[in-house]
Amino acid sequence: MLVRTAPEALTQRPIPFLRSAWPWRSLAYLLAAVVPGLPVMGVVAGVAVTASPAVAVAGVAVVALLTPVVARYERWRLRLVDDVPLPVTPGGLRREAALGGVTVLLLWWLDVVMALFAAVGLVLLILTPVVQPTVSVPVGLAASGLGVLLVPVAAYTLTAWAGARGAMTRAILAPQAAELSEVLRSRARLVDAFETERRRIERDLHDGAQQRLVALTMSLGIARLDLPDDTPAGRLVARAHDEAKQALAELRALIRGVHSQVLTDRGLPAAVRDVAGRSPVPVEVELALEERLPPAVEVTAYYVVTEALTNVARHSGASAARVTGRAEGGTLLVEIRDDGRGGADPGRGSGLTGLADRLAVVGGRLSVSSPAGGPTLVRVEIPCA
Repeated sequence: MLVRTAPEALTQRPIPFLRSAWPWRSLAYLLAAVVPGLPVMGVVAGVAVTASPAVAVAGVAVVALLTPVVARYERWRLRLVDDVPLPVTPGGLRREAALGGVTVLLLWWLDVVMALFAAVGLVLLILTPVVQPTVSVPVGLAASGLGVLLVPVAAYTLTAWAGARGAMTRAILAPQAAELSEVLRSRARLVDAFETERRRIERDLHDGAQQRLVALTMSLGIARLDLPDDTPAGRLVARAHDEAKQALAELRALIRGVHSQVLTDRGLPAAVRDVAGRSPVPVEVELALEERLPPAVEVTAYYVVTEALTNVARHSGASAARVTGRAEGGTLLVEIRDDGRGGADPGRGSGLTGLADRLAVVGGRLSVSSPAGGPTLVRVEIPCA
């Protein structure tokens, strides 16, 4: 198992955990808290020596100015107990200021006290016969033995505290909602990149392989005209001509599956009618849109309709289907109905689950009504903003 945070390290078995670097990383993380505490200790010492209000005010001003630096230091220090990169989220400066202030006023000395109590205290306990020579030998040896036995306890205690502190820092710098938003944006970028690649593949197939097959089919057709059908060469050319036409038809179907050029050129209604026209189940289309929708919305709606109609043809046993849609209140509403046997269930790992995931990228929703015996209604809602 790949361990990337101190809390994850605590879930390991004791021996692998104690042999890992996580207890030492946690100790280093806690001891590193003394750095942001140095300005505070300097201010306290200056006020104690001079007892001057001016020194106190100046010290507080210096500490306040250092707060952003402390926040960046906390972000860097977090890597000792949390290897997961922090996302760049809106409002980060405010959160960094809050983290810097809390660290300077409270958290740094808690970290240092925990590290000193668990690590330094343990070392002193083990070295009791050395640091306290007046203690009798049996007592000193007993204290040292107890210290050795407490080493695993100290390792777990330090790692647990450091993991909690790291989780607190992450929660302040990157709240869960912000991380979720970044994940959604990242997924949307991946989908956009995937769609761009699909268009490139479609263009290369259309302008490259398809054109070569067209030229080959024409050449074989011309050669077929010049050869009698009852000769071996004529039969061979005729067979090659038929195979080339079949390959060309399959390639055109593949190109349409990769990306619909009709969708790019003429929009969603025309693309849906094109898909409906090629469906083995008769499909009625009623999709009235006054203007073109954003490309991401059109592409998502197109592939949802395509997949839904494919499911109708393969699994429903329907004799007819209907696709309706409209843009209303900034939302595209599309419904796919069929008179089949019903029983479609997104929870059984069908293609409907993939459609729901695809819709989630653009903030859309999928609802399915498919009682046993039918009919089936797939309803899609996609925000157009």
